[in-house]
Amino acid sequence: MELGYILAGLGVGFMVGLTGVGGGSLMTPLLIFGFGIPPLTAVGTDLLFAALTKVGGIWAHWRHHTIQWRVVGLLALGSIPATVIALQILKLLQIRGVQLEGLINTALGIALVLTALALPMKSWLQRVVAREGLPRLLQPIYSLRWERRFTTVSTVIMGAVLGFLVTLSSIGAGALGAIVLLYLYPGLRTVQVVATDIAHAVPLTAIAGVGHWHLGSVDLALLGSLLLGSLPGIYVGSHVGVNIPERAMQAALATLLMVVGIKFIF
Repeated sequence: MELGYILAGLGVGFMVGLTGVGGGSLMTPLLIFGFGIPPLTAVGTDLLFAALTKVGGIWAHWRHHTIQWRVVGLLALGSIPATVIALQILKLLQIRGVQLEGLINTALGIALVLTALALPMKSWLQRVVAREGLPRLLQPIYSLRWERRFTTVSTVIMGAVLGFLVTLSSIGAGALGAIVLLYLYPGLRTVQVVATDIAHAVPLTAIAGVGHWHLGSVDLALLGSLLLGSLPGIYVGSHVGVNIPERAMQAALATLLMVVGIKFIF
């Protein structure tokens, strides 16, 4: 079975390197449907898996000064307390003997569907902002967004939403986080969006993962096997990806996530 986990890490790592998205949204459903891992254990293990695989990204972007630390701080101001609250809710439900599988499956389904919708929206926002400026229909919204107070409060609120959703599902820190940044901060360059998203995702997934560890929902042997396969997978995928149209890959990934998300919900 360890070989199967290593191959799973290799495959997911390859997809992450290929598309830049899909770590949690592919790994957690694969662990549940492919290996029969209990949903809570799959989520907890994947959170620490995500934190460890993204650490190298922080170091690389730090050296190039592309991380917007003020934005990271605002997102964390909402996401970290929300993560702690979500963990406490899971702990209380666990103490009372409530079966968490239904809650986790619903959260997974919602997160997967939102991620599937976010992938094409992310590409569309990037193209529009870079080529044409802001869409005319969104001008009234963005005129409000430019007010500093509105932007600050919105960032904290969206951070809280991400924190709660990621803690329950392990999904959303990547694609959904990028959508939040593109919408609230369209002036950021793509590399700054990616860097800031990663810098926020690492502490979020690390704290949520450690919390799940204390709940007993992290399999360390499984985590080690996944990491052993994912690191070379990411390396290979990032090199192969330059030869495959990004739009085609994201469309295929979004369709897959939508189907799996609907399966989780129903």
